[in-house]
Amino acid sequence: MNKAFKYRIYPSTEQEILINKTFGCVRFVYNQMLANRKEIYKQFKDDKEALKRQKYRLPADFKKEFEWLKEVDSLALANAQLHLHTAYNNFFRDPSVGFPKFKSKHQDKKSYTTNNQGGTIRLIDPATIRLPKLKDVRIKLHRSLPKEAAIKSATISKTPTGKYYVSVLVEYEANIKSVEPTRETVLGLDYSSPSLFVDSQANPADYPKFYRKAEAKLKKAQRKLSKRKKGSKNREKQRLKVAISYREPMGKRG
Repeated sequence: MNKAFKYRIYPSTEQEILINKTFGCVRFVYNQMLANRKEIYKQFKDDKEALKRQKYRLPADFKKEFEWLKEVDSLALANAQLHLHTAYNNFFRDPSVGFPKFKSKHQDKKSYTTNNQGGTIRLIDPATIRLPKLKDVRIKLHRSLPKEAAIKSATISKTPTGKYYVSVLVEYEANIKSVEPTRETVLGLDYSSPSLFVDSQANPADYPKFYRKAEAKLKKAQRKLSKRKKGSKNREKQRLKVAISYREPMGKRG
């Protein structure tokens, strides 16, 4: 089975520069390929057979025109092509999803995916991970990967608060034990509006409502942000507080 494990990473200043440069290059190539597809679609949208025969521009085509694209991981650019291809096919499968949209520097998630080729992605030790182009990066390995797991790919991302993460996709054999249900091992649940559910022993969920509390905190932070002057330092500080509040309902404080 395939499963992704997400970890906090601590890149050096030089590695941060390269990561952010890769974010930009991936976004640039994606938008360039999308513009090319959009132009061809407008030209041949009434002739599906002719549309199928068209050849689209690839990341390698843009490298010839923009030399600086060679500075970043080529597999990250290749994965941008795959993501666009998937979005493009989804549009033809179901037009209601809409035509793929251009990626924005300020609104879209900052991330890129690279593949493991002959050990280019691997754990050096509990505190270091090897990544293409970045080489050795410090990592907080709060849980180990499954034994005999084969690393398939890694997705590097940056949060609005400036933290970096790597999501490692691995393939491994899962040993899942089947359990025969019995009266002693099965618990019945009934929906309840005030407490979410009541079990077969008449016990309510009695959950602490972390999400609702965090939601109220977020609304308060957003109101303060709306009152801050655009371009001011106080607005930037409040923006970071809002970004942090967005993460709290999901329990991501690391």
